[in-house]
Amino acid sequence: MEASATSKLLVSDIASSVDHVPSNYVRPISDRPNLSEIETSGDSIPMIDLQELHGPNRADVIYQVAHACASYGFFQIKNHGVPEKTIERMMTVAREFFRQPESERVKHYSADTKKTTRLSTSFNVGSEKFSNWRDFLRLHCLPIEDFISEWPSSPVSFREVTAEYATSVRALVLVLLEAISESLGLAKDSVSNTLGKHGQHMALNYYPPCPQPDLTFGLPGHKDPNLITVLLQDEVSGLQVFKDGNWIAVHPVPNTFIVNMGDQMQVISNDKYKSVLHRAVVNSDKERISIPTFYCPSLDAVVGPQQELINEEEESPAVYRSFIYAEYYEKFWDRALATESCIDLFKASKT
Repeated sequence: MEASATSKLLVSDIASSVDHVPSNYVRPISDRPNLSEIETSGDSIPMIDLQELHGPNRADVIYQVAHACASYGFFQIKNHGVPEKTIERMMTVAREFFRQPESERVKHYSADTKKTTRLSTSFNVGSEKFSNWRDFLRLHCLPIEDFISEWPSSPVSFREVTAEYATSVRALVLVLLEAISESLGLAKDSVSNTLGKHGQHMALNYYPPCPQPDLTFGLPGHKDPNLITVLLQDEVSGLQVFKDGNWIAVHPVPNTFIVNMGDQMQVISNDKYKSVLHRAVVNSDKERISIPTFYCPSLDAVVGPQQELINEEEESPAVYRSFIYAEYYEKFWDRALATESCIDLFKASKT
């Protein structure tokens, strides 16, 4: 069985025909999910109501954002302005995409991490030691007109629905960036202005049911290399966030998004806000779909700590050197989700 199973490109095409996890997916004992030890009660991540941002309580919301970014690196948002219908259609078309016959899906397959539209599996099949129980379609989506013609044309509504979703989420991100910028004590356009022409990518992640979910990951613990990630998940749990030495399960709440800081926010904020380890676990009976939007600087943007947050006299020197985002992004993919963060390679040299 295994020989034919491993000749498949995508995990979704072996999942239904195996009753155990093929050996390349099996993690060493010290690096398994330990599903029984996960914190599921108590300390979840903060929920912020964005409706209040546009009224007299703006300062209070900004304070909540500051607290969430500094203490968790993650928060949930409701009343975020992305229409329920837009979200529903996006989730439906993602599910339809992954339910297409293998022959239709693999047309988009590529292991080349530089391709701007590609279907692949695991994380980086070229450089990783263990495979992850995930297939994903990755899309660049800013500006949409530069990339939409590369996107899948099947299902028929895919391009239209995804473009509408990407546009709507981008508007939300720009609101969030203003709030985050203010929460750092900066002018509200400060963070946005450091991003050059801006970049926006999306992933449609598909995690099929797994016969032995305690042996493998959908994605192992990692930090996001980008600026900010806005995650849409279906109703199946799988996301876990690392906080105070424990993995906390973040259960899906309908019509909310999960927002997390990426490495570039840690750099720009000069370590005030941290990019946080998170991972995806799988389960034996339900498929799971999650759709992260990764917002980032454009590849030619120069990223470094914001000048106003550096103060040599008051013990807050620049923690990072300035660099071109392309240099960072390339290192991230080459390292195949090495647990230690890529960010340490960009620290300012101590004089």
